[in-house]
Amino acid sequence: MSFDLDLFVIGGGSGGVRAARIASGEHGARVAIAEEYRMGGTCVIRGCVPKKLMVYASSFPALAEEARAYGWSSDVGAFDWTAFRTKLDAELDRLEAIYRKGQVGAGVTVYDQRATVAGPHEVALADGRRLSAKHILVATGGRPFVPDFPGSEHVLTSNDMFRLPSLPKRLLIVGGGFVACEFACIMKGLGVMVTVWNRSNLLRVFDRECAELIVNKMSESGIAVEAGRVVERIEKGPNGLSVTSGTVSETFDAVLYATGRMPNTEGLGLEEAGVNLAGNGAVVVDDWSQSNVPSIYAVGDVTDRINLTPVAIRDGHAFADTIFGGRPRAVDHELVASAVFTQPEFGTVGMTEDAARAIEEIEVYAARFRPMRSAFAGGDERVLMKLIVSKATRRVLGCHIVAPDAGEMIQLAAVAVKMGATKEQFDATCAVHPTMAEELVTMRHPVR
Repeated sequence: MSFDLDLFVIGGGSGGVRAARIASGEHGARVAIAEEYRMGGTCVIRGCVPKKLMVYASSFPALAEEARAYGWSSDVGAFDWTAFRTKLDAELDRLEAIYRKGQVGAGVTVYDQRATVAGPHEVALADGRRLSAKHILVATGGRPFVPDFPGSEHVLTSNDMFRLPSLPKRLLIVGGGFVACEFACIMKGLGVMVTVWNRSNLLRVFDRECAELIVNKMSESGIAVEAGRVVERIEKGPNGLSVTSGTVSETFDAVLYATGRMPNTEGLGLEEAGVNLAGNGAVVVDDWSQSNVPSIYAVGDVTDRINLTPVAIRDGHAFADTIFGGRPRAVDHELVASAVFTQPEFGTVGMTEDAARAIEEIEVYAARFRPMRSAFAGGDERVLMKLIVSKATRRVLGCHIVAPDAGEMIQLAAVAVKMGATKEQFDATCAVHPTMAEELVTMRHPVR
């Protein structure tokens, strides 16, 4: 059977553009990609990249205060949101152009419009055209989830936070995951009065000891954190948004919902094409990113496996190598490190203490201390380094770091954990002094 294309990719995010570029540029396949919004997807346009730049922007008041303790006359003055957003928009435009250039340079045909699955080998474009493809790759990512309740139309999601016309004075954040906590720290650093409501503890899927340290620090910084709160309704009034939870009603200028994300498969035609979807809409795939329909594959957040950009990129690359490069390989999704860009940062890889303890006997090595830089300035910063060790094998099952630049540290620690390093091999590694990370190789006695 003859097809118009070897591969059609739906979605121009990290996983989709990598798969398209490798399939076409390195393996010579005839490839097209469709993106209905902006090339680069959630990470580049409305996620990791702009968020990290906002993290940087929000950190300067604390840095200025610390600089004064070191003898500098420093004052950052007032924050100009308009100036920052203008530069942020320009940076995102630059990055999008790079992504687009990469596709065109690799010989990929780009369609700037919505595409849906019309059959196992057919794609329908929004302009009415239909194209046949031997393989279809779904890489449409995810979208923020907002529950339905009276007044839900008034809330913001993470997609909106980078394009605010101005900063609110009073912000309510609903949610307890890493996105909620990151934006709470960001907005507090930018001078916004922040309140966080959640039905349960914050950061509850992470190591409990680390999460508690971060949440306590958030509270100490002036963020009002309240667990056990469920929003019942929001009403717009002359003074802002009145938010009701039980007998409590408070008024805010804006409400951000950070209550999770959903795979972006609604109206995509997948069910009609016979593709199995999970209850939340995720495309069900095997280790090779293949759905139950042999010609249709999916990578990235739309599969709801590990919703991280580097994972989507690896999934996309492996798919292209497997199908078009003659180099079959499946991505190893075990022991994937991640970072939460709260203040302080949190880097983590492997098992939490509770998860490991439920499986086998463990030893816990942990060190809490004031880092040199903060201690000299008279700050109350607390750092936590933590290793979870199997008693039987001595293997390090998990490494968790709460500290400035924890994301940078966990990347290197993850190499050792991924290789199966034992506690004794950590101990045999000479420390780099004076650093915070040296504690990872100098903890001799378990605390639990």
